[in-house]
Amino acid sequence: MPSSTATAQWLTMGGRSLRLGRRNVDGLILALVLPVMLMVVFVYLFGGAIQTGTEYVTYVVPGIMLLCVSFGSSMTAVSVANDLAGGIVDRLRSLDVGGAAILAGHVTASVARNALSSVLVFGVAYLLGFRPQADGWQWLAAAGILLLVIAAVSWFAAALGMLARSPEAASGYTFFITFLPYASSAFVPIDTMPSWLRGFAGSQPVTPITESLRGLLLDQPVGDAPWRAAAWCAGILLVSIVAAAVLFRARTRG
Repeated sequence: MPSSTATAQWLTMGGRSLRLGRRNVDGLILALVLPVMLMVVFVYLFGGAIQTGTEYVTYVVPGIMLLCVSFGSSMTAVSVANDLAGGIVDRLRSLDVGGAAILAGHVTASVARNALSSVLVFGVAYLLGFRPQADGWQWLAAAGILLLVIAAVSWFAAALGMLARSPEAASGYTFFITFLPYASSAFVPIDTMPSWLRGFAGSQPVTPITESLRGLLLDQPVGDAPWRAAAWCAGILLVSIVAAAVLFRARTRG
C-alpha cells in the first residue's frame, strides 16, 4: 500500500473516531469534566491532610494528568471493542482499509482527547495556585514525556480492546491502569507508604514519569527519572503496537 494511501486512511479513521467521540456524551463528560473534578477533589478535600513539604496543588498536578490519561484509556479500549462487536471492522476491511489505519485512528483520537484533558488540568491547577517554574527546554521535555505516555497508554488500551470479547470487558480490563497512579509518588511521597509497598511504588513506571514531570515543571533536579520514564514508555509502546497487530490479525483473520 502506498504511503500516501496509508496516511489518508489513518487520517480518515482518526477523524471518524473523533466524530464518534463527540457524539458520546458520557465520554465527553469523562474527558472534559473529570479533570476539573479530580483537581478540585484532591486539592480541597485531601490536600489539607497530606503533607508533601509544599503546596499540595503544586505536588499533585502530574498525578492528576496521569490519572486522567488512565481514565481516558477506558474510552479507547471500549471504542475498539465496539467496532469489533458491531462488525464495523469487517466492513472497513472489505473496503480495503488497513488494520493499522483502523487502530491508529482510535489511538489518534485518544491522544487528542488526552492532550485536551491535560490542558484543562493545567488551567484548573493554575486557577488553584499552581505556578510552574519551567524554562522553554523544560516545557518541551515535559510535553514530550507526557505525549509519549499518552501514546503508550493509548496503544496499550487499543490492544486491550482487541483482546476483550465485549465493550464491558474492555472497560474492566483497563482498571489496573487506573490503579497504578495511586500506588506511586503521584499523590503521596513513597516514604509514607508501608514498607511492603515502597518497592513496587518505586519500581513501576508511573513513579519516574511523575517525578520527571514534577521536576521539569518546577525546575527541580530530576536525575535519571526522564530516561527511565522514556524507557518505560518506549517499551510499553513497542509491546502494545506489536500485541495490537497480532490480536487484530487473530480477531479478523488477516
